[in-house]
Amino acid sequence: MIKLEVLYEDNHIIVVNKPINILSQSDNTKDIDMLTIVKDYIKEKYNKPGNVYVGLVHRLDRPVSGVMIFAKTSKAASRLSKMIMEHDFEKKYLAIVNNPLKEEDILIDYIGKDDNQNAFITNEKLGKKSILEYKVLETKDNLRLVEVNLKTGRHHQIRIQFASRGNYLYGDQRYGIQDKNQIALHAYKIKFTHPVTKEELSFTRYPNNTGIWEKFNYIKEV
Repeated sequence: MIKLEVLYEDNHIIVVNKPINILSQSDNTKDIDMLTIVKDYIKEKYNKPGNVYVGLVHRLDRPVSGVMIFAKTSKAASRLSKMIMEHDFEKKYLAIVNNPLKEEDILIDYIGKDDNQNAFITNEKLGKKSILEYKVLETKDNLRLVEVNLKTGRHHQIRIQFASRGNYLYGDQRYGIQDKNQIALHAYKIKFTHPVTKEELSFTRYPNNTGIWEKFNYIKEV
């Protein structure tokens, strides 16, 4: 069983760090997933019999690591989902992107999804408006470490918006080069209002300083 890294927990929510290559929720592969891991953690910690309620309010792609929040009550789940839909939920990522690009920019596209779960850039009629902001933090050779402020949460949004401009993410097997490297995309910060106490909360977890992340001083310094 995977040891769960808990960043915060109370009666209403639990914030955790998702490892790479773990599903957010189960699919037809039946591989281990974060929703099940969190349920098992709560069940064991509090010695709860029967089913345990855990609400999944947002997802990370399987190869992507980083901060995730789960709800421990249906009320918290409903309120958090509403915040996310209304964009009252700050999500920031670190990514390593190939090729030169502007030092900072706002990317606006319309994204669709095909039957094979691939995202693609399309028009207003066929896709959903997708917005992200980014800034370059550090440059090494032909790679850029960027901070991404995700304004909308579309399927594979960060990956397809950069790839469509020739700036595919390092290790992106679907939209970049199939080189068997681990994708360099990590959800490093979330900021939101607590669904019950109304307290402003912010959680940060940087990627493990291994693999391609080791090239960048920014990661080593935190």
